Order: sequence, then C-alpha cells, then structure tokens
Amino acid sequence: MEKPQVVVITGPTATGKTALALTLAQRYNAEIISADSRQVYRHLDIGTAKPTAAEQAQAPHHVIDVVNPNEHFDVARFRALGQEAIAALTRRGKRVFVVGGTGLYIRALTRGLFVGPQADPALRQRLTAQETAHGPGFLHNWLRRVDADTACRLHPNDRTRLIRALEVWLLSGKPMSAWQREHGFREQPFSTLLVSLVLEREVLAWRIQQRCQQMIRAGLVDEVRRVLAMGFGEPLPAFRTIGYAQIVDLLHGRSTLEEAVANMAAATRQLAKRQLTWLRAEPKVQWYTPAQEQDIDRVVQEFLGKTRNT
Repeated sequence: MEKPQVVVITGPTATGKTALALTLAQRYNAEIISADSRQVYRHLDIGTAKPTAAEQAQAPHHVIDVVNPNEHFDVARFRALGQEAIAALTRRGKRVFVVGGTGLYIRALTRGLFVGPQADPALRQRLTAQETAHGPGFLHNWLRRVDADTACRLHPNDRTRLIRALEVWLLSGKPMSAWQREHGFREQPFSTLLVSLVLEREVLAWRIQQRCQQMIRAGLVDEVRRVLAMGFGEPLPAFRTIGYAQIVDLLHGRSTLEEAVANMAAATRQLAKRQLTWLRAEPKVQWYTPAQEQDIDRVVQEFLGKTRNT
C-alpha cells in the first residue's frame, strides 16, 4: 500500500508560508493542516496570524480552533489530529499540505514521536507552583542543569514544554533528549516533501516589524481585551506567547503601545532565529526564497507526480 503524500511548507515566521500555501493548494486540489502551536486556540486570531475566513474559503484548514485558551494542547494531540486529517483527506482524494512553523509538530507528524512517561498531573501542578514561587526562568535553569540539549531548544517562557521535559526526567531518570536520540524520529508514515522558506535576516526583520504593526492596526489590542473579558486570564500558556504577552503588559499598564510593539517585534525575531536553527537540523529540507514560487511549484508537481489543476 502506498504511503499518503504530504507536502510540508515551513520556515521562520513572516516568510510568507500562508500566501504560498494558499496558491499551491488551489493549484493541486489540496487542503491545509496547520502546524502552528498557537492557531489551535479559539478566539486568538490576529496575534496568531490565523488564516482569515476568506483564506479558509480558498482552501479548507484543519487543526485550527480546536481548543479554548484554557485547555491543554500538546504535540501528541496535534499528531493524532494531524494523522486523522491526513487519513480523511486521502480518502476524499484531496492532496495534503502541512503548513506552519512549529518544528516539533512537523517532526512528530512526519517522523514519529517518542513514547516517554505518561503525564503526571500532580507533578505538573507542583512544577507550575515552583515556577510561580521562584519567578520566570526557574524551570528553564533547572532543565539546563539536567538536560542542556533540550533546554537550548526551548524558550525560557515556554512553560508547557519545559514542564514536560522536567516531567520526563523526574519520572524516568533519563533526559528527554536521550529518549529522542534513542527514538531517532525514524518513523516514515508518509511520503513527505519538506519545503522551507528563507529570507535574508534584514529583510525578515523588516517584515516582522511590518507584521507587528499590521496586527495592531487589525485590532490585536481589542482582541486581547475581549478574550480577557471572557475569563481567560493572564497565567494561561496562550497568553505567554508572542503578541499576547506584550499586549497583556500594555493593558495592565506595564508598557506603552510603542514599547509593546517593539517588544513583540524583538520576541518574534528571536522566535524566527530558533525556528531557523531547528529547521537546519532537519534532514531533506529544500530551501527557497518566497520569490522562487515557480521553482517550488515545479518540485511540488514532480513530487506529486500529477499535473496541477487548471
């Protein structure tokens, strides 16, 4: 039995993944699976650069708006939802495009996920309480002492993944990085083409600045205010992510609008750097600039082995 074909379009934030994916999806009768760890949250639209209703009308999207901001979501659940979507699309004769910049999600979906210790809710609560008591950076510093390889890949504010990494170490006595090396991400459930967009650093920095300003013009402040009014508070993981954390600071008087935009742009540049570092470690990535759309179209067509829809 032939493996389902999956085209992955990834790259650092603000490189134009969505626009490219929409164009190609229409050409190849494809639907899109979002590989973005924040677009899974309902109500968080502008700050996650979630595809608009008009964009979703051009090509249906999957694995977006699946949980509320106060619900837990992790890579295992993403993988399960992604696999379900791929199976359903394949049955309907649709092409599959996976689009996003969350490298761990893409790796888990296309190359498997190691099976470590099961989640321990009580332990997670204790780790969360320790971070709250000792202040930001406590969990990251702890993880750096016991699993430096994993710590260097995680942002100090990424509490969800920091807790999982410490949970794995505390329950098994073995660092998560060791589990991952043993697993090797050698599973190949799909036939996969991995395309990554890349831009010169100065150009990407300019695009990030423009995107942050556009999010403000599009109503990001009102979006955050509205979601907070719904009862989804500041401690939630969703509100510690880029864009939302800075606007929460603004709304609580901890920064000005100018400072919030500058902080958001700086944090987004750091995210793009981490995304690029992650992607460079992935095998078989084909790199292109957004201007090379014709070249990307050609390799996609060759991979799919089918003339595009006209």
